[in-house]
Amino acid sequence: MQITVNGLSVFAATGGRAHLPDRPTAVFLHGAGLDHTVWAAQSRWLSFHGWNVLALDLPGHGASAGVALHSIHAMAEWVIAVLDALKVDAAAVIGHSMGSLVSLAVASMVPARVSHLALIGTAAAMPVHADLLAAARDNHHDAIDMVNLWGYGYAAGIGASPAPGLWMVGLGERILERAPKGVLFTDLDACNNHRDGLAHAAKVTSPTVLICGEKDQMTPLRQGRALSEAIIQSRLVIVPGAGHMLMAESPDVIIEALGTHLDVKSRQRR
Repeated sequence: MQITVNGLSVFAATGGRAHLPDRPTAVFLHGAGLDHTVWAAQSRWLSFHGWNVLALDLPGHGASAGVALHSIHAMAEWVIAVLDALKVDAAAVIGHSMGSLVSLAVASMVPARVSHLALIGTAAAMPVHADLLAAARDNHHDAIDMVNLWGYGYAAGIGASPAPGLWMVGLGERILERAPKGVLFTDLDACNNHRDGLAHAAKVTSPTVLICGEKDQMTPLRQGRALSEAIIQSRLVIVPGAGHMLMAESPDVIIEALGTHLDVKSRQRR
């Protein structure tokens, strides 16, 4: 699905179903250097269970035009502009990693427009290692290697996958490789410079679920716990043995947690 926001083309995957005005809407926001494809399993499942789905490519990512935005605040303003363009009054906002910082910012800026909030692989602050920033600044492949090394849990690192025939680490590498030069650095720099996570958390009024990997090296579980404690109406789901790339490592666990949070079965009965 292509839409126009601020004069530029934006791509949103809909999970294979048309956008219908009488259905609730869920917005999915990807992490640094990634795109909408990381949500393939979750977005398709939700679209076939009574929801409109907008798995967005942020500007300069995937099939969206423009250049990558330089701050979490700017990304949040852009997400609000997407809702405006589609005349969506309120949506469930679901974000992973950098996308969770953006989701948290959106929920604090326009709380009445966020019906539910889901933060995956999350923390209030996401400082980035200096070596990773330097490699990303230089567009060196080491940056992609570091993201993959630190991003996946042990099982993924040795080749395990819940989907037969897929190599999670290799797939993650290919997604990062196809991002335009400079995008990964811009995203990581935005995360590194973001200091407003706890202030945003204090303003969240929507029911919130945080889904964190037990072995996450990029946003450690202790940080997810701390963020959960800062949000009213929050629930923490811990995925045993999982790392940071939770949608690939534990797709069914993420689907189950989102389905519970969004009350999907109840909505289907109604």
